[in-house]
Amino acid sequence: MSNSLFNDFESVSAKQWKQKIQFDLKGADYNDALIWTSNEGIQVKPFYHADASNKLPKIPKTRASRFTICETIFVSHAEKANELALSAIHGGAEAMKFIVPSEDVSIEVLLSNINLDVISIYFELHFLSEVFVKTLSNIPAKSRIYINTDIIGNLAKTGNWYSNLNDDFSKFETSLQYSKSFSVDAALYQNAGANTVQQLAYTLAHTNEYFNYIEANSKEKKAKLAIVFNVAVGSNYFFEIAKIRALRLLFETLNDVYAADYKCHIFATPSKRNKAIYDYNTNMLRTTTECMSAVLGGADSICNLPYDAVFHKHNDFGSRIARNQLLILKHESYFNSVDNPSDGSYYIESLTEQLASKSLALFKDIEANGGFLKQLKDGTIQRKIKESATKEQEQFNAGNTIILGSNKHPNPNDIMKDNLEIYPFVKTKKRKTLIEPIIEKRLTESLEQERLKTE
Repeated sequence: MSNSLFNDFESVSAKQWKQKIQFDLKGADYNDALIWTSNEGIQVKPFYHADASNKLPKIPKTRASRFTICETIFVSHAEKANELALSAIHGGAEAMKFIVPSEDVSIEVLLSNINLDVISIYFELHFLSEVFVKTLSNIPAKSRIYINTDIIGNLAKTGNWYSNLNDDFSKFETSLQYSKSFSVDAALYQNAGANTVQQLAYTLAHTNEYFNYIEANSKEKKAKLAIVFNVAVGSNYFFEIAKIRALRLLFETLNDVYAADYKCHIFATPSKRNKAIYDYNTNMLRTTTECMSAVLGGADSICNLPYDAVFHKHNDFGSRIARNQLLILKHESYFNSVDNPSDGSYYIESLTEQLASKSLALFKDIEANGGFLKQLKDGTIQRKIKESATKEQEQFNAGNTIILGSNKHPNPNDIMKDNLEIYPFVKTKKRKTLIEPIIEKRLTESLEQERLKTE
């Protein structure tokens, strides 16, 4: 069809739309009535127009059809973990993430009968071992095996290095020679309460510490290296789509400055920040929209969070429901059928540009003041995250941020005291640390603790 259907209609400029809206407001102030400001300082307008689209940056292209459905398994026993993995693969999982707590795990048993030609594997190691990483890197596989080593993330989360700064970076460099990949734990900042701009800026500064080290010290400074960004996705639907897009844009901006050929790989999972133990089935609604944001934002691999993950031990039912949510999105809702699905949405593209711009400004400020590690040591990063988390907590307590079933429409008949298989609240354990750790905390924790007392 050579002639567009819309050629018969005159185009309407952004100025004309605004004039029409102001007329319909009948004297009410346009800014007060229709523009709201997010916690990141972004003013959200009632409409977005093509007039501004030519000013927006070009986002690196992604393909939604490439996203893989991943299953995460904690490896306490290799044989049992292998059984769970095979069951998940039979149920539709296309990738596996193994959380390995110690070197005692038998890799041969763990990967037995898994078709490594089609199933991608992620290893999250809770220890540093060049020998173990070398063993993993020698596994024959056509699909990619990602070895997620993040010594800075461990420092931020626990307050300590595995051993010390020099030893950790030395082992990191040796492991990098074998694995050709490492990871950045961006999820920690979201789950601790950082706003979106902080999450992106801290992730970028976190990454830049590795880039600086590799360029200055590593034999791999001109190698092809994969960086797995572990991202937590919240329920602010369009902002989370834009966050993932902005992360790719910021990564490309940073990558262009360095010699190595870095590849951005985004591994997304729903946030724990807004999950609740009361009226817990609503967690499925939250994780569904969060997984949708991850797909539309261009995540490479998505691991859903079971609806009962914060208070139940791993169980087949919770894992199957979580996996099926992704299977429905991919095969029944056709989320795998459109490449770059967010392109052309002026709202999302505007959000992407603003988030990237604000995050880059904060990143530059961090670098000008000594870099990420220095600000962690000084406590600046922790203080800023606490300020953001406190603000969000106050909004939740006041009912301005709503979590259904918790601070809005709670079910008084919900009884949870005897249903808690794992402790769902922040655990306090006195120990000596080099820096103040960044602590993950859910918004509903204080409310839930009060309710549990009255059951």
